[in-house]
Amino acid sequence: MKTIKLSTEAIDTGNLILVNHTHRLQYSLKKSMLTTVNTTDSDVLLERHTSVLLTELMTKIDGWKQIAAVSGWRSKQEQEALYSQSLQDNGAVFTEKFVAIPDCSEHQTGMAIDLGIRRPEIDFIRPDFPYSGICQVFREKAPEYGFVERYSQGKENITKIAHEPWHFRYVGTPHAAIMTELGLSLEEYHDFIRQYRYGDRNYIYQDKNNVVEICFLPAEIGTETSFTIEQNAVYSISGNNSDGYILTVWRHCHGTR
Repeated sequence: MKTIKLSTEAIDTGNLILVNHTHRLQYSLKKSMLTTVNTTDSDVLLERHTSVLLTELMTKIDGWKQIAAVSGWRSKQEQEALYSQSLQDNGAVFTEKFVAIPDCSEHQTGMAIDLGIRRPEIDFIRPDFPYSGICQVFREKAPEYGFVERYSQGKENITKIAHEPWHFRYVGTPHAAIMTELGLSLEEYHDFIRQYRYGDRNYIYQDKNNVVEICFLPAEIGTETSFTIEQNAVYSISGNNSDGYILTVWRHCHGTR
């Protein structure tokens, strides 16, 4: 066994962090952590690992011919400008539904992407991404590569964002599959995983390739948080941007994303 120590700052990082109206982003991505999504849409940036997985997914379905990357990573300044412009152009009601206030936007994490049908004119705030054709193929394949449709219909009271069929968030595997199968928003998924406390019980997820154990590790207030794990275990750890960490352990591993 080995002991892993996590800093308090680690709570605010990882592919499962919750960023919304009550959980503000605590860091700014450096440009060195970003890369372009697609040569055709060369001004759209994502966090490097997220971009790699999106590229794999798009290659699998030959998606870039019909799908455009509309908006990826945004700096705080870009989010501020977008929010202000939308208030001016569209008013407060529309803006509060579709544009997050600065530091409460997933786009600032570099792990969120807005996609739209490729056409000469694309609505930047509400691109067309229907539940049919290549868009639906993407949506159905997305969980295999760690992506979820973040703002689903019927979850508006939880996310405080209107239904956005075009907005996808990288959360990693198998979390994307679990969220999709159980019909959970990211907010609900965090509450769900909190039921499975480290050292008490784990949530077990099994697909055709992997058996995965997931649990919530509460943060030790004001100090490092420690946990023990097998010496050669394959695992990942993500903060939740609130009060702890989500530990994922692959017991029979045939590839993770």
